[in-house]
Amino acid sequence: MSAQKDRWVFSFSFLLFCASSIPTRGSMRLLQELSPQEYFSSLQAGRASLAYFSHNVSPGAQPFLEQIENSAEALQDYGVSVVKVNCPKEDVSRYCGKENAVRKAYLFRGNMLIREFPTDALFDVNSIVANVLFALLFNEVKYVETLADLQNIENALKGRSNMVFAYVPATGTAEHRAVMEAAFAYGTVHQFVLTTEATLLKDTGSDESDVSSARLLFCHCQQATDLAEPCRRTAMGQTLTMLNIHRHLKLMGAPLVTEVAEDPEKVSTVHLQLGLPLVFILSQKETYEADRRTAEFVAWQLLGKAGVALLSRDLVDLNILLRSNVALKTPDEGVPIKYLVLEDTDEVITLVEDKNKIEQIQEDEEEDEEDEDEKENNNQDIQDDQVVEAVSRDKKRELPLEQILVLTEETFHSALLETARTVVLFYASWEAVSLAVLRSYTEVADHLKGTRGVLLSRVNCWDWPGVCTKENVTQLPTIKIYEKGERSVMYNGMWGTEELTSFIMLSRVSCPLKLATIDEAEGYLRGEFPSELSSYHHTSLLGVFSTATSEAREAFEEAGNILRGHVTMGMYFEDDALALSRKYAVSPPALLLARSGGRSVEGIALSKQSAQDMVRMIRYESLDIFPEITVQNLPHYLQFRKPFLILFSDGDISQMESKEMLKLAKGRPQQAFVACWLNLKKTPVGRGVLKAYFATMPSLPVLVWVNLHAGGQVFKFPSEQSITEMNILSWLEKLKAGLEIPSSTLSEEDWKPPLPAYDFLQMMEAAVPELPLHTSHRRGDTPERHPPESPGGDTAVREEPAQETKAEKVGSPGRDLRGTAPRLAAREKQGKRHSKL
Repeated sequence: MSAQKDRWVFSFSFLLFCASSIPTRGSMRLLQELSPQEYFSSLQAGRASLAYFSHNVSPGAQPFLEQIENSAEALQDYGVSVVKVNCPKEDVSRYCGKENAVRKAYLFRGNMLIREFPTDALFDVNSIVANVLFALLFNEVKYVETLADLQNIENALKGRSNMVFAYVPATGTAEHRAVMEAAFAYGTVHQFVLTTEATLLKDTGSDESDVSSARLLFCHCQQATDLAEPCRRTAMGQTLTMLNIHRHLKLMGAPLVTEVAEDPEKVSTVHLQLGLPLVFILSQKETYEADRRTAEFVAWQLLGKAGVALLSRDLVDLNILLRSNVALKTPDEGVPIKYLVLEDTDEVITLVEDKNKIEQIQEDEEEDEEDEDEKENNNQDIQDDQVVEAVSRDKKRELPLEQILVLTEETFHSALLETARTVVLFYASWEAVSLAVLRSYTEVADHLKGTRGVLLSRVNCWDWPGVCTKENVTQLPTIKIYEKGERSVMYNGMWGTEELTSFIMLSRVSCPLKLATIDEAEGYLRGEFPSELSSYHHTSLLGVFSTATSEAREAFEEAGNILRGHVTMGMYFEDDALALSRKYAVSPPALLLARSGGRSVEGIALSKQSAQDMVRMIRYESLDIFPEITVQNLPHYLQFRKPFLILFSDGDISQMESKEMLKLAKGRPQQAFVACWLNLKKTPVGRGVLKAYFATMPSLPVLVWVNLHAGGQVFKFPSEQSITEMNILSWLEKLKAGLEIPSSTLSEEDWKPPLPAYDFLQMMEAAVPELPLHTSHRRGDTPERHPPESPGGDTAVREEPAQETKAEKVGSPGRDLRGTAPRLAAREKQGKRHSKL
C-alpha cells in the first residue's frame, strides 16, 4: 500500500510541476506595461526579461501581442518576465523608433541585450518559449550541424557525463520547446545537444527513415572509454513532450539491473511507478555471475521499455521460483505476477513488446505439460530404453542436491584448487542416463558427507559446453577426479552408488602405496593399513621387489597408476623384502594377493612383464574365485568370454555347496570357465534368465553350464546328484565328450538390444579387457589423442588434456538463459520437470 501511495504522490507532484508549462488564457495579469524609463530602471542583474516596444498597436500586431501575453505565465516559471513597453510618440530611440516598432522583441539579462527576435519567429506560445530558452541556454545546449561536431562532443564527454541528443525538424515547434524545457531542468546533469539537420540524424545510425518527426536519443557516454567507439544510445520511443522526456530521463537514470532479495509482490521500482513492467531474471548463488550478465544483456535491450531485476532463489523461499526462470510484474493493480519458463532472451524481449505473448506462452506450457503427462501414462510400459523409463517414472521426485557443488565457467578452475580432491560429474540435465547417474551421485554425496579433502561437484554440459569441451569430455555422463595441482583420473566403472563410493575412496590412496616396514606390509595384507580403507571390502595386492628387480618394479608402478581407484596396490622393496617373500614361498619379484582380510594370502611370481601384462593379470586375479554374480559385476566376468558354471539359488547357498564349488573353482584347469553363483532374492533378474534357459522354472538350487560366446548351449546338472566337486567334474567330462543333451540352445538374436545404440556390452568389449580402466597425468603433460575404436569404446590409452591453472576470460553472455534453470534452448522434454538441475 505504501508503494501505491508513493507512486500517487510522485505522479501528482510531477503533474503540478508540468502544469505550469501549459499556457492558459487570462494571463494578462502577468504582462507588465511600462514606459521605457520605467522598464530600464526596473532591470535587475541576472534577471531575464522579454520586452516588446510599441506605439499605438496596429491591427496587424494584435495576434502577436496575444501570443506574447499568453506566454507570460509559461516564461515566468523559468524566471523570465514579459513586458510590453509603451513608447511615447516623440520617442525615436533605438527601441522605440518607427522602423523597429511591432517588428522585433528583445531578450535582456539584466541590462544586457542577449537576443533580438523578429516577431514573425514568435508566432505562438511554443515558439516564444522555445526561442527564449534556447537563447538563455546558448552555452548549455550545443547546436551541431555535422557528424564530426557531434563526435567531438561525445569524445569530450566519455567517462564524465551522459548526453541527450535531440533532432527537431525546425526551431520554434512544440518539440523544440519540450527539449529546451528539459534542458532547463536537467542541463546540470546531462549535456544537451540539438540539431535540425536531417542528414545528421541519419548519420547517427537512426533506424527511423521519417525525418519529419522529432527524435531524442540518450547517449550513455559516462560508461564509455573507447574514443573509437560511439556512445551506446537509447532512443525515446514516445513523441517529444516535456512529460515523456522527463519520464525517459528518469528511466535512464535508474539502475540498469536491480538486485532484489524479497518476494516479487513487494518489489517496487521507478519502472513500475512510471507505468512500465518489471522483468525478474531468477538466479542462484552458483550461477550468479552468468545470470548477472544475462540480466544486463536483457536490460540493455529493454531499456526504456521495462525494468530488469535479478532475483536470487537462495534468498527467497518460494517454491514457484524453482519451477520458473523468468517472472513478469506489470504496473496494473491486482494483476498477479506471471512466472514463466522461457527459452532465450529473445523470448523475454518479445514478452515485453507483445502483451499477448504471455498468455500464449502459458497456454503452450500447460498444453505441453498435459500432453507429456498423457504420453507418460499411456506409454510408460513400452519404453525402448529401461533407463529412460525409470527416470520418466520417478522424475517428479526432487533430488537432494544440496551437498553437490554446482560449477560454472567462472568457478570451475578455482574450485579445483580449493580442495585436495575434487570429484566432478559432467552430465546433461535433459538426458536420461545422466539423470539416473545423478541419483546415484546424490547417494554417494550422502555417504561421503563429512569426508575431509573430498568435494563432490557437477557441471551441466548443456549449460556450460565450453568447460566440458576443454576438459575433453566426449560422452555423458562422465566422472573425473581432480587432484589439487597434479592430475585428473577418469572413472570407467559401473554407475552404482557402491561402485562410485569405492572408486572415490580408493582414489584417495596412492597406487601403489609404498610401505616402509614388514609390519606395515603385513598390516596392509590384513586390510588394516591404510586405516581409511579398512571399512571397504577389497582384495589387497602387494608387490615385493628386491633392489635387482627395478624393471619389474617400474612396470608395477605404472600398472598401479593405471588401476588407481579400482584396486588397492602396495609395494615393498626394502632390504628385507626377500624375507617377506620367502614367508609366502615366492621369490622377488612377486605379487601377494590377500583376500578376506588376509586370512588367505596367495603368492604369484612376476616374470619380466610389461605394465599392460600386469594390468591384465591384476584385474583377473583381483576378482573373486567363486563370485556371486550381480548386475554390477557381470560385465567384468563376461569380458573374459569364457563358459559360465552358475549355481542358481533362492537365497544364500549352503556351506557345503559353497565349499565344494570353491574347491572346483580353485582347481579348474587353466581357468577354463567361470564358476559362480546367483542369489535370486538379491538379483531377481535371474528368474528371467532361468525362464529363458528352460521351458518351466526348475527347482532350486540348480547348477547350469552355459557358453554364451560359442553355440549358446545350456546344460542342466542332474538334480538327483548332490553338488560335489567330484560329481561336477564327472559331469563336465561328459559335456566335453558330447554325451549330454543340452536343455536349450540360445540364439544370438534373442540377446540383441532393441537398437544398436543400446548395445552397451559391445561398447564394453570394444575397450578390450586388458586395457586400462583410466589413465592419469600430471599437469603440463601433452597428451596424444587417439580416435575411439567403436561407439562408446576407447583405444589403448585414454589420455586427458592438461588442466589449465587459470580460468579463461569469460566472453560475452549468450542469448540463452543458461544460469537461471536448466539451459532452455532446444531442451528435451525429459528434463523439463527437473527444475533444480
